[in-house]
Amino acid sequence: MQSRTSAPHTTGRPRSATADAAILEATRAALVELGWSKLTLGDVATRAGVAKTTLYRRWAGKNELVVDAVAELFDELELPDRGSLAADIEGVVLQFAAILSRPEAKTALMAVVAESTRDEPLRERIRTSIVDRQKCLVLEGRARAQLRGELPPEADPVTAARTADLIFDVVAGAVVHRTLVSAEPVDTDWTRSFTRLLLNGLTASATA
Repeated sequence: MQSRTSAPHTTGRPRSATADAAILEATRAALVELGWSKLTLGDVATRAGVAKTTLYRRWAGKNELVVDAVAELFDELELPDRGSLAADIEGVVLQFAAILSRPEAKTALMAVVAESTRDEPLRERIRTSIVDRQKCLVLEGRARAQLRGELPPEADPVTAARTADLIFDVVAGAVVHRTLVSAEPVDTDWTRSFTRLLLNGLTASATA
């Protein structure tokens, strides 16, 4: 699946998509084998079969490289059309949890989030490269549900944007915490209960 946003424009010689793909794949492999602390840009360049200068022209450091390698994993997310809003949510939550369960995603995401607490440019890169690119799934799902008559239309674009942000935060926060912090499974039963709570609010727990 292609990136949801185009790559930043650079001057000079055009970047090689093949080299980019090899570097990002090598980064994920190195994360699994070496872990965050031992991963170096030199090792990634060797694994990818490119010169160090090729890598350094593209990424300023390890943090930025790892964020982009993880972002490529999350670009695999798609919102399935399963006939109802609840079923669509369940489908994308299960996909998201499956990606988070991969060793390279576990290692990389926890590491860059920890680093970003003291690195504002890195935090911004996470927002633009991962978070903002996935919020389109919320917009897509809401628009589809509105066409089905499952959700009312929102006339105020500011309110609509805030609602989309809140929905994304709730879904992403719950699944990340469940998978990476609590280390509990995101299975069909949990996903169905979570979706019921998301759609119906706290009253859902009384009828579950």
